[in-house]
Amino acid sequence: MKSTMILLLISFALSIGVSAQEDYKDKRNLKEHFTNPEKHEVSRLPEKSIPIGTKPRNIILMIGDGMGTAQLFAAYTANGGALNITNLPYSGFATTQSADDYTTDSAAGGTALSTGQRTYNGAIAVDVNKKPIPTILEIAEKHGKATGLVSSSAITHATPASFIAHNVSRNNYEEIAADFLKTDIDIFIGGGKSFFEERKDGRNLLKELEEKNYRIFDSLYQAENYHRLPMAILTAPKHNPTYPERGNLVQEGTAKAIKALDQDDKGYFLMVEGSQVDWGGHENNTAYIIKEMLDFDKAVGKAIELAAGDGETLIIVTADHETGGMSIESGDFEKGEVHAKYTTGSHTGIMVPVFAVGPGAEHFTGIMKNTDIFHKMMYLFGFDE
Repeated sequence: MKSTMILLLISFALSIGVSAQEDYKDKRNLKEHFTNPEKHEVSRLPEKSIPIGTKPRNIILMIGDGMGTAQLFAAYTANGGALNITNLPYSGFATTQSADDYTTDSAAGGTALSTGQRTYNGAIAVDVNKKPIPTILEIAEKHGKATGLVSSSAITHATPASFIAHNVSRNNYEEIAADFLKTDIDIFIGGGKSFFEERKDGRNLLKELEEKNYRIFDSLYQAENYHRLPMAILTAPKHNPTYPERGNLVQEGTAKAIKALDQDDKGYFLMVEGSQVDWGGHENNTAYIIKEMLDFDKAVGKAIELAAGDGETLIIVTADHETGGMSIESGDFEKGEVHAKYTTGSHTGIMVPVFAVGPGAEHFTGIMKNTDIFHKMMYLFGFDE
């Protein structure tokens, strides 16, 4: 009896550690109305046109986690009828189903985008048989390109993890962190520092990263005047705060990564995630969703500003799934006002938008599967499959 009780207590303690990273899914904070007090300017697209058939040297994949068309149009309304995202000249839709469910989670959704294969919910870059699948980031590395990840969540969370780690469960954060050491990623920016240094196995992955010549920073400000690669900027013990409490992390992290990666002669692959649009959807919180969407849109604007004009960089903006079953009941462009309704506190199976600009952008139109985005990136980079 005593041994059974001890096992139950251990199991409960472990579940607390896991759920602490996923507890945003259990919160309902219904807020149907939001008025945006401050609109932002959108970045101008480059005037010179890129010939059809041109291929990119660099690809920036930007994922608004949980961003469906309602989240997008809510932000569009709140910003007075203008967004950087909706200014991108090519657009389409992607279906998001996972291998074992009509409605994907972020792990399977991220894996579909990163590997071109649909897998079971909870899987991190492993197939339905739990075998590792090479990711676009790893393949880009093998072809000599520089690579990077930026996220407003923990960098070990499902979406960024699916580009760099291989694990049977998204909840194995410490194992996912250890997989960073198996790659030569040039820059990663996000939370999750505790999974690198406060570990059950006693390893200090930060010291191991330093042995691989990484410079470790606790903030973008701390790394402001440092430009050599490789570097890791771990901005929170676990997840970063919401926007605007966390500051301009996603925008500035995007800028930092682009400037650093662009030093590589062979080009780069960068994934940027606006993680917390999803969390606002789980809460059915219109204010949370729109604030996170506007922050993500500013990061897209930064990518346009820094990379779209070089004629060598393809920028793709999409989502892994929609969250909340959000619909817009009414709004006012001039006031930046949105009134929304929700059907669920979970994900839905609807299609998500895809936008693109730059060489190869014409490939991202019409209806496609989420896995097609990987295959199109592979083709445009000139990689064999």
